[in-house]
Amino acid sequence: MKYVSIVALLMTGIIHLLPIPGVMGGSTLARLYGIEVNDPSTAILLQHRALLFGVLGVLMLSAIALPWLRVTALSVGLFSAASFIVVAIAVGGYNSAVGRVVFADMVASVLLAAALVVELWLISRMTT
Repeated sequence: MKYVSIVALLMTGIIHLLPIPGVMGGSTLARLYGIEVNDPSTAILLQHRALLFGVLGVLMLSAIALPWLRVTALSVGLFSAASFIVVAIAVGGYNSAVGRVVFADMVASVLLAAALVVELWLISRMTT
């Protein structure tokens, strides 16, 4: 049971590191999301998004070695992935590249939710 969190953090940490190349600019963003980024403001927002996902990925991978950080990393990761799904469904009409991100976030959400339940259960067993 204790390995559920580690596996979830490893897999979802890697998923959250995948957008990092988007920091490099428009052509990489176009390849990642299947959209042309011609507006500098949109490029800034998407490049910053890529950077923040990198930070989140590093947080998740760090939590593998730092058990005291796991509940926080799992919670933040779950909120991030689930909120993207909610926004994508609410807006709708997204392309296949964004559809792949939605699917990845669905997988990540399931993994993170399961790991969070296990982690909280393990913590509750230690305190009783």
